[in-house]
Amino acid sequence: MTAQQQAGHDDGSTPRHRPRTTAFLLAQVGAHAAARFAERISELGVIPADAGLLRMIATQPGRSQQSLAEELGVVPSRVVALVDNLERKGLIERRRNPQDRRNYALHLTTEGTHVMTEMRGIGSAHEDDICAALDDTQRARLAALLEAIAAQQGLTPGVHPGYQQRPR
Repeated sequence: MTAQQQAGHDDGSTPRHRPRTTAFLLAQVGAHAAARFAERISELGVIPADAGLLRMIATQPGRSQQSLAEELGVVPSRVVALVDNLERKGLIERRRNPQDRRNYALHLTTEGTHVMTEMRGIGSAHEDDICAALDDTQRARLAALLEAIAAQQGLTPGVHPGYQQRPR
């Protein structure tokens, strides 16, 4: 390696800037992974926000919009808009809650169940692709380290903080 290369210059005149901080790398890989996931699920007619809500409803069928709002950390009106969108797409349905007729219970439709099944396959392939440079032990260690960071930062497990941003 030449002295210029060691000094961070490609051709002797232009500095080469390559941020190497952990936070930057997390942001870089996270943004890349999110964009690739959005591309992959777009073939199903859904966006990542849809995917997250569908997963939450699939894992707890019959849950209320209020419980979604609480778990996501957003105002209920934000959830109403997200749920309306999923209902328009034919992926979920609102049913009157038999215990409290003022509330709706959320359920996947047959199409919503199909989309969830397809998304699970896409998600698994996506993770394999993103983590292809790691062996199983490294993947498990990385997941544990990221979980520790997320917990220390007070992030809700399984909930993307993007839900808390205002819609555009």
